[in-house]
Amino acid sequence: MSTSVGRARATPDWLALREPADAAARSTGLVHQLARGLSPSGTLTVHDLGCGTGAMLRWLAPRLPGPQHWVLCDRDADLLGVAATRPLPRAADGSAVTMETRRVDVTRMSARQLATGGLVTASALLDVLTTTELERLVDSCVHAGCPVLLNLTVTGRVRLDPPDRWDQPISEAFNAHQQRPVGGHRLLGPGAVRRTIEAFTARGAEVTAAASPWRLGHENAALTAAWFDGWLAAALEQRPELAGPTLDYVRRRRGQAAAGRLTATVDHRDLLARPDVEPAGARSR
Repeated sequence: MSTSVGRARATPDWLALREPADAAARSTGLVHQLARGLSPSGTLTVHDLGCGTGAMLRWLAPRLPGPQHWVLCDRDADLLGVAATRPLPRAADGSAVTMETRRVDVTRMSARQLATGGLVTASALLDVLTTTELERLVDSCVHAGCPVLLNLTVTGRVRLDPPDRWDQPISEAFNAHQQRPVGGHRLLGPGAVRRTIEAFTARGAEVTAAASPWRLGHENAALTAAWFDGWLAAALEQRPELAGPTLDYVRRRRGQAAAGRLTATVDHRDLLARPDVEPAGARSR
């Protein structure tokens, strides 16, 4: 997940804590563009990659018209089990929404697997991929020929209020941690948005980006405190020499979070990619 630590497993509790902030951050403008371009005959099949407990389904399905069937894809069987127990919403026009779960490595899904659907979605996924994984995923999406909605990818920009001189060193260390080598390959981290746009456009797809920042503060103090602790832990794992000098900073920030006086804006971007499935020259009309 975008704001968890690298490849660390996302827990159901963490996903539940962040779900309201995710819902408030996601770009509804991109959804309006998406809905205008969808023309499914019958039921729209949606492949949700790295689905977690199904938050994307609960947010997006009520914003799209018509009957929908969601295929929730994740390699974590426990998260899929939670997703399967959650009640399903209705579509925007009241149509039925159904779902199934598939335990699968989403970085290795083929175009053939995705081609059975009319939409691919993912949330907080891109920045924990490597370049190889991203290229393979984009290839599969483009060859499947359906639109792709990718939500909540971190950009590496964080703004805390009140500001503190240690914010920048911790932010830089966190961003370095998000781009560290894993299994011989480097994670994309804050570079994921740019690399994803490049990968889609190089394959002839049209990509639209929109801001989707988390805005954390007293109204979601538990999430603010949990995010800060995760952000800090990743930074200190990357640069352990910062642990001693930042002791007062950490006490200060945790006290501010507990008192509801710490606010944070964590920048994300949403992307809507439309693969070019028209014949050559069709767009010249």
